[in-house]
Amino acid sequence: MINHVMIGSNDIERSKSFYNKVLGVLGAGEPFVNVSDSGHTRLFYMHGGGTFSVTEPINGETANAANGFTIGFKCSSPEQVKELHDVAIANGGTSVEDPPGPRQGSMGVMHLCYFLDPDGHKICGIHRPG
Repeated sequence: MINHVMIGSNDIERSKSFYNKVLGVLGAGEPFVNVSDSGHTRLFYMHGGGTFSVTEPINGETANAANGFTIGFKCSSPEQVKELHDVAIANGGTSVEDPPGPRQGSMGVMHLCYFLDPDGHKICGIHRPG
């Protein structure tokens, strides 16, 4: 159902450095970089049939994170959940909520991590067995 997710950044080069490392854990390569007619730069990370995009806000206002908004990236193992978190923290992210690990949910046990990117966007790494 979802084609892509796009978030804003106040420092596109910082975001590119951060997401190149973090999404590299999941197997995503370098982003496609697009500069719009208005001069705003956008990064498009395409992997596994989905697209994650980062943009300089076209309206010229400051990018900000929405309270209650979380982007979840599917991980292939509990170890990859922890690696995603650790790479994010090592590259300017901020750990939030509980440490990476198992959580009991309505659909059984899953492994989760949560962190904020350098612009404050909340990111989740998730592995659901089976």
